[in-house]
Parts: sequence; C-alpha cells; structure tokens
Amino acid sequence: MRLRKKRVKPMQINDITIIDDTKLKKAITAAALGNAMEWFDFGVYGFVAFALGQVFFPGADPGIQMIAALATFSVPFLIRPIGGLFFGALGDKFGRQKVLSITIIIMSVSTFCIGLIPSYATIGIWAPILLLIAKLAQGFSVGGEYTGAAVFVAEYSPDRRRGFLGSWLDFGSIAGFVLGAGVVILISSIVGEHNFLEWGWRIPFFIAAPLGLIGIYLRHALEETPTFQQHVDKIDNDSRHSIAEPPKVSFREILTKQWKNLIVCVGIVVSTNVTYYMLLTYMPSYLSHSLHYSEDHGVLIIIAIMLGMLFVQPFIGLMSDKIGRKPFIVAGSIGLFIFAIPAFILINSDVVGLIFCGLLLLAVLLNCFIGVMASTLPAMFPTNIRYSALAIAFNISVMIAGLTPTVAAWLVEATNNLYMPAYYLMVISVIGFATGIFMKETANKPLKGATPAASDRAEAKEILQEHHDNIGQKIEDIDGEIAELEKKRRTLIDQHPDIN
Repeated sequence: MRLRKKRVKPMQINDITIIDDTKLKKAITAAALGNAMEWFDFGVYGFVAFALGQVFFPGADPGIQMIAALATFSVPFLIRPIGGLFFGALGDKFGRQKVLSITIIIMSVSTFCIGLIPSYATIGIWAPILLLIAKLAQGFSVGGEYTGAAVFVAEYSPDRRRGFLGSWLDFGSIAGFVLGAGVVILISSIVGEHNFLEWGWRIPFFIAAPLGLIGIYLRHALEETPTFQQHVDKIDNDSRHSIAEPPKVSFREILTKQWKNLIVCVGIVVSTNVTYYMLLTYMPSYLSHSLHYSEDHGVLIIIAIMLGMLFVQPFIGLMSDKIGRKPFIVAGSIGLFIFAIPAFILINSDVVGLIFCGLLLLAVLLNCFIGVMASTLPAMFPTNIRYSALAIAFNISVMIAGLTPTVAAWLVEATNNLYMPAYYLMVISVIGFATGIFMKETANKPLKGATPAASDRAEAKEILQEHHDNIGQKIEDIDGEIAELEKKRRTLIDQHPDIN
C-alpha cells in the first residue's frame, strides 16, 4: 500500500503570535516582584548574618558563629531540587500562573516567620531548629519560583525582545538585594547596634508580609502564557487529552533526551550563582569579619555596587538580543578567570576607592551572566517539559552554588588565605567558559515547540519574510550541494568501464 505524504502547511502571518503589550508588562512586573521577594530575604539574611550568628548561635567563636549562620543559609539549597521537581511537574501539568501564585505564598509566609522565632537565650536549641525549618520551607518554594518566573517571562516575550525582557527578572533579584540591604542599614541606624541585635533584625523579615500580598495580588490577576495555552489547545485539538487531564511529564524522558541541554543549563547556573552568592551574600561578611571593615561602610559599598548593576542589567539583555547570548557567557567567564585575583587585591587594599573598584569589577562580570540567564535557559527545552526540565537542572546547580558562602568562609578560616574566594571563582570560570563554547545560540529564535512570537503585526510580517528568505536560502544551499554531488557522481561514472 502506498503511503500518502502529509503536506506541510506553509507558515502564514496568523501563525505568528502577537503579544499583547499590556499583558506583557503585567507579566514582567509580577514575575520580577516575586523574584525580588525571594532575593530580598537572601539579601537581608546575608547582611544580618553577623547578628543572626549571635542571636541563634551564642557562645561560639565569632568565626564559627558566622559559618553557622551562613550554613543555615546554605542548607535549604539541599531541598530546592525537591521543590523544583514538585512545582516543575505541576507547572507543566496545570500551567505556570497557578504554580507561581502558590510559591510566592509559601515564600512570604516562611520569611515572615523567621522574624517571629525567639532567640537561643529564650528557647534554647529550638531557636536554630525553627530557623532551619523556616529556611527549608523557603528552599522548597524557591525551588519552583525562579524557574517558573523565567519560563513565564520567556513564554510571554516576543522572540526579538526576549533577552531584554528576561533581564528584568534578575533586575528584580538585584533590586530585592538593594531593598534588603537598605532596610538593614536604615533600621540599624535608627535603633542602634544594641537594639538591632536585640529585636531590630526581625523587622526586615516582617516586611515580607506586605511584599508577599502585593505579589500574590499581581500574580493571581495574570492570564496563562500564550505559549502554554497554545500547547494545551493543541492537545485538545488532537483529542489525546483534555484540559482536566493534561499529559504526564516523564522525567526519564527528560534525562535521556535532554541530557545535553541539562548539562549546559547546569554549567550556566553554577557559574552565575557561585559568582552571585560570592559577591552579594558572602562579601558583606568577608568585609566585616575577615577584613575587619566597618559593617555599615561595607554594606554601603555593596549597595552602591548593586545600584550600578541595576543600570547595566537591562543593557546586557538588550545587547544580547542584537549579538547573542553566547558572547556574554564566554566573555564573563574569561573575565572572571583573568580578573578574580586583581579584584581581590583591590578589595584587600584597605582603601575605600580601591575596594569599590574591585567589587565593581566582579559586579560587571556577574552582569554578563545574569543579563542573559533568564532568556537563555527556558529556550533550551520544549514547552511540554520546559518547567520540569529547567527546575531539575537549575535547582541541582543552585544546590551546589548555594554552598558558596559557607565554603568560602570555611576556606578563609581554615587556610588564613584571604585570596581563597578568588581561586574559587577562577575554577568556576573554567566551567562557565566550557559551557559558553558548547551551548547553542538561542537569541531571536522561537522557543522550542512554540510558534514565533512578535511585538506587533509589522514585526510579524518581518519574521514571516525572514522565514521565507531562510527557506529560499536553504533551498539554494541544497541545490548547490546536489550540483556538487552530481559532478562527483559523473566523475565516478566516467572512471568505471561498465557504467554508462
């Protein structure tokens, strides 16, 4: 029986998704605010680690107090992969919007609860235990937060602006850090150091409640992403499943068919987040504890650095839409390898201006990574497994990277070598460089398994024309290859006596 070939329908203008600008702005705002909420806690925790060490681990050596407080920061990263698996599966099954509404509730409640925990002097060993439980709850929710927000923004963004729009997600991260650090400085200066250690450190954690309420309101009002909705509609049209019973995600399929993309994803996330935690979580403690620098002055320098990063972040995202994501990953990795030691020489100079320059150098290199991460990672996986696959790779990577503050503090204490963090960054830069070389470029391309997306109809026409031009060029290339093969064929025929 002769099989009939299925005719491929030519792409038309209506096949290109036009993204509603109003919905897009709402999506970016809601996603970035949730991410800011996440990093507000990380920022506060990093900047009050010295206080938490005294409140929850009294009686220990100051260095041990610092390591213990930072270890409590790092331990929740061990549970993030479990949260990622749980929320990733839900996100691919029921949609991105619902899951993001759940994660921000858990995150804001657990952060608020940290401010309620009595001190060690009041309830003894239960104080650090309750702190750890609250941090584990945070880790579980955060396991689905960043990946879900990155997927949400990527699926809402036009193809030609995904880098710029995705950069606002980590703009929210940095803004959360700035807000957290600013609140710590403000409260500390108002209530004084003694009162801050007594009760003032709790106030920043209480602020999580109103921030969480705003985030819940914004996310609850959002519609599902156009890309995921198309995916659900296609399933309905194929009559394989219904919206009430979406297809199950096979983790075995993810691991076996997507292993190359998973490795690339891990490389990018480890390189980015080790640098992130080294600069924005560990450095305040490094300046105050290892270099005996004034806490207030050290925090003010970090805040100034982060404010500068806010301006650089969208610019990196914008440029990645023009020249690609790969160049920034490669350049950031090379820069980190070359300038890690010079940066720490400046940081250890005991001169305020030079300390600022050293931190600024690391911050610019960090921007090269975080400016493109949110637009790069979701583009690696198809729609039906995007949330799950990204959650697996991202949270395993962050689990590794989350140990950075604790390991860096321990290395400095164990070796009395203030340059150990620089060597740490140099090792990580090698991973980033290898990843950048092997990753595929995703800029200005549709997401896997999705139709092209445009900002307006005029851009859609340009995309359609480029698509047709591309096909024309490929046909010409194939014709050229056929002509070349025909010449080779004729040459071989001429060399054989029995073939005419």
